[in-house]
Amino acid sequence: MAFKRLIDFKKIPAFFAAFMLLGTNLLMAQTATAAEPAKPGVDWLNVGYYVLLFLLLCVSVAIIGKILKVYDLTQQIQGKKGINWNNAMGVVCILFLIVGGVGAWWEFAVQGAMSLPEAASKHGVKIDDMFWTTTVITFIVFVITQVLLFTFLFRYRHSEKRRAYFLPHNNTIEKVWTIIPAIVLTVLVIFGFFTWQEVENTTNTKGDINIDITGHQFAWYLRYPGPDGILGKKNFRLIGGGNDLGIDYKDPNSFDDLKADTLVLPVNKSIRINIFAQDVIHSVYMPHFRVQQNAVPGLPTFFKFTPTITTAEMQRKVEDPKFEYLLYCNKICGATHYSMQKVVRVVTQGEYNQWIAKQKPYLTYQLRQELKLAAAEDQKKSISQNRLALNN
Repeated sequence: MAFKRLIDFKKIPAFFAAFMLLGTNLLMAQTATAAEPAKPGVDWLNVGYYVLLFLLLCVSVAIIGKILKVYDLTQQIQGKKGINWNNAMGVVCILFLIVGGVGAWWEFAVQGAMSLPEAASKHGVKIDDMFWTTTVITFIVFVITQVLLFTFLFRYRHSEKRRAYFLPHNNTIEKVWTIIPAIVLTVLVIFGFFTWQEVENTTNTKGDINIDITGHQFAWYLRYPGPDGILGKKNFRLIGGGNDLGIDYKDPNSFDDLKADTLVLPVNKSIRINIFAQDVIHSVYMPHFRVQQNAVPGLPTFFKFTPTITTAEMQRKVEDPKFEYLLYCNKICGATHYSMQKVVRVVTQGEYNQWIAKQKPYLTYQLRQELKLAAAEDQKKSISQNRLALNN
């Protein structure tokens, strides 16, 4: 009864007028503030407007249903044949199939054109093969099942001229639609299992370039090994002051570790990304390399990959001289999550050597003073000099 009162025709114009007034106010408010910088967080005005649109759509459907019901009852009272709902629903099913088919074609034609270019890493090619194999198989099944479903709903809609045949069970049909999908899914799972094993290769082979990536709200820290090729140890208890990463400078391998603002990688070299998080769950996401791995506080993870296309080559391929690979965080880690980006640049080995030679170590002079490393080194030098003097 409450619902009937809600859609009373006397109240509908008032509701519609209030909705339009509120919607206009919301749009005017958005237009007035369009020049202002975007603020992080949820835009509740936008949310409210779309909620009202949804409610209006529901009320409109209810009104149309009422009108059709009244028309049907009027026809029956006059002794005329009412609406044949079976035929109406059959036509709706065919229309839904046509509209859905156009929508699916639009998804492929428009959204498909927005897909990423070719994978820029070795394992990315295999992941793309696996993705497209699964997509083609599921698309074929989707087309066949949807065409059969809605065509059968139209073709065999209820009619007083025929009776439906009751088929309680058929072993052959059960076997066909159980065994065939099971075989296909098993092949896909095995294919994916071996691909994923290769991607998640845990062996630390000689020649790997180890790079630490540490996420925190809301940026990425990068750490490269110095001339010794070894990253020093880290300890979260040491984070503070100028030691943002908690690097353990009791480990001599830490002295030459390098700081970088851009993730620069040599092409065709095996890269091991060591992944850390300091506060909440982040995620290292480099879509062009088909790399994604969570950064979990207290649980170091890693990812190995080999970049195969330099930034300059990809710029030519996509015909965009300003193109850059990017490192994102694809976990919603807080209010300014959207700002967690780093430029990733793939270069030749010669360019990489020139770039790495220009990077500065984490162990700055101020940090040496703060950690009293300079005094300790001077003391070691004086001791060694005294020993030399005694020997002489």
